[in-house]
Parts: sequence; C-alpha cells; structure tokens
Amino acid sequence: MARFTLPRDLYHGKGALENLKNLKGKKAVIVVGGGSMKRNGFLQKAEDYLKEAGMEVRIIEGVEPDPSVTTVMNGAAVMAEFEPDWIVAMGGGSPIDAAKAMWIKYEHPECTFEDMCVVFGIPELRKKAHFVAIPSTSGTATEVTAFAVITDYDKGIKYPLADFEITPDIAIVDADLAETMPKKLTAHTGMDAMTHAIEAYVSTANCDYTDPLAIHAIEMIQAELIDSYNGNMEARDKMHNAQCLAGMAFSNALLGIVHSMAHKTGAVFADYGAHIIHGAANAMYLPKVIAFNAKDETAKKRYGVIADYMHLGGVNDDEKVANLIAYLRKMNDDLNIPQCIKNYGADSYPTEQGFVPEEVFLERLPEIAKNAIADACTGSNPRQPSQEEMEKLLKCCYYDTEVDF
Repeated sequence: MARFTLPRDLYHGKGALENLKNLKGKKAVIVVGGGSMKRNGFLQKAEDYLKEAGMEVRIIEGVEPDPSVTTVMNGAAVMAEFEPDWIVAMGGGSPIDAAKAMWIKYEHPECTFEDMCVVFGIPELRKKAHFVAIPSTSGTATEVTAFAVITDYDKGIKYPLADFEITPDIAIVDADLAETMPKKLTAHTGMDAMTHAIEAYVSTANCDYTDPLAIHAIEMIQAELIDSYNGNMEARDKMHNAQCLAGMAFSNALLGIVHSMAHKTGAVFADYGAHIIHGAANAMYLPKVIAFNAKDETAKKRYGVIADYMHLGGVNDDEKVANLIAYLRKMNDDLNIPQCIKNYGADSYPTEQGFVPEEVFLERLPEIAKNAIADACTGSNPRQPSQEEMEKLLKCCYYDTEVDF
C-alpha cells in the first residue's frame, strides 16, 4: 500500500493571494524572509487580507536563506506566546520550511530538533493551528510537500524533515510573487525543480499517481526555464506551476542522492566564506548521479523515457541517457551555473578556482559521503551507493570527471 498526499486546497493563478481573506479564525502569524515580500508589497497585502478576514496578525520576519535551528526555536516561542490558529508562510523555500518546523515546536513544545529529524516520526499536528504556504520562488515546491530543510550550523549539516503531517493545508501559487525573482534565483530554483521531477520519476517509490506529474513538470521546465531566466514573464508564470507539479511528484515519490549530496555539501564549507546554494548543487550533481544510477537497468530505462518525452533522440537507452546528461549540462551553461564544485565561485558563478580548496574537500570527503548516505533521500535512490562509491561520486562532482563505476 502507498500514500498520495497533497494540500486540501491549492489556489493558483495571478491574484490568488486574495484567498487569504476567506480564512476563518481569530489569529494569524505570517512568517517571511529577508524583506523582498515587504519591499514588493505582498506582505502588506497578506496582512490586509487576513485582517479583512477578522484576524489579529503577528509577523515573524528575517528568516535567513538557510534557516537555522535557532531561528526555528525563536519563531516557535513567538507562536507559543501569540497562540495563532493560522500559520501563513510566504516567500522562498526558507521561510516556508522554517515555519513548518516552528509549527511542529509550537504544537509540541516537548519536541526537540532531533525528534523532528526522525523520518515520518512527527507527532500529529493541527490541534492548535493550520498552515498556509505561499511561494515566491519557482523551485522548492515546499508549499505542497511533506518536507522541510533546516540547517544545524554547529555541525554544518542541512537536515531534511520528512512527514506528511507538515504538508500544508492550503497552498497559494500566485505567479505575481514569482515575477519578482532575481535572475540568479530563477536559475537555481528552476534547476531544483528539474531535479525534483527527474529524481521523482526514477525513485524506487514512483507510482502511477506521481509519474504524470513528474513528466509534465519536466516538459514544462524544458520549455520555459531558459526563457524565464532571460526575463520572459509568461514563461516565469508557467515555471511557477511547473515547479509545483514537480513538488507534488517528489513529495509522494520521494527523491534520491542528488538531494542527499546537496544537503550534505551545502553548508559544510561555510568556514571558507560561502554556501553551495541548494539549486546550484543539484544542477551540478544531477548529470553525475544520472550516470551513476543508469548502471541500474530499471533506472536507465526510466531515464530513457524522460529523454523521449524531451525529444532528445537516441536509438537505445545508453544513447538517450548520454543525450539527457548533455542536455542538462547545456542548461547549466545557459543558466550560468558551474559544472562542478572546483569551479563554483563564492558568488555561485563559474570561475577557474572556486571557493572550496581541493585539500579541504578531500579532507572532509569521507564525512560528507557518510552523511550523504545517511540522508533521508538516499533510501529511495534507484542505486544504493557504498561509502567508497559515494566518495568517488563526490570526487566526480568536485573535479567534473566521468562517472564510470
């Protein structure tokens, strides 16, 4: 038996934010990030709609790009004092993910961060509050997923929280918000969405309910992402829907080791002045992981199906996989994303010498590989890597060398 879970209601299209005024309740807290929602007027609109619904409103702002355990606990303390019956999270994946974790702590004060990290072990929610997610970026799809990613800065590790309990009750997918994305963010979130869809399609947990969502998302991202990156707002609007479809797929089919590796490399080199941004990490690692997974015959056939839907050609599955890898690498070039960690600059752009020194990478490699294997996303990958294979794969992602094992 399998399970397929999505928000009860999903409002989509330009102007969908207005549906906030139809909520029933007494108090709402809005969780936002670094200020773009305020600067662009969406925070004020959301607050006004909630007040129109008759609610008292409190705002938790300033959630950082990779939300920390401390931010989660501080936000939960505000909720405990204010006692909202609606939690409204808006912005990129970070404030929405942080708000999900705050929600757990608010409803269950005894729950530690370690408790939250137990896969599908979160206690029942919705005794105190319901949850609305409103994305402003077109990538994470956290508005429809059972996942959140929180960073433990003491350990330099990103931890995925996974449980259907944290699937939002309502998602509002309003393309007006996505039109404010800067170019770099459009690229990174777009490749995050492409990775979600491809990993969901080849996941060992894929099913008839998730496959159509994954495939259509891939087709849409192929058609729209580059134009969206280059400023076409009609394409930007379509990408907002495409990433949501990818999220519906992966929330139920789960992911694979592209995400495991991205989670465990994202913050581990922070002492050298930067993070490897999640979407860029996915973009760099995806071609390598496809080559690794394609040694599994079932996965190879499914990558071949993806290539067919993308009209990439190839007379057999080996050629189709090679064409898919080449296409994704070309997308990275078109989006100004590096192909490997060695060439990943502190600003995320390609450079001859990236911010992660080779000797530091090699020194930390065994621990990164061990943590990646232990990541919640590894279990549904079509090919289970050993410690040695994960280290070799991560080396390929550092040096941009061929995966031949």
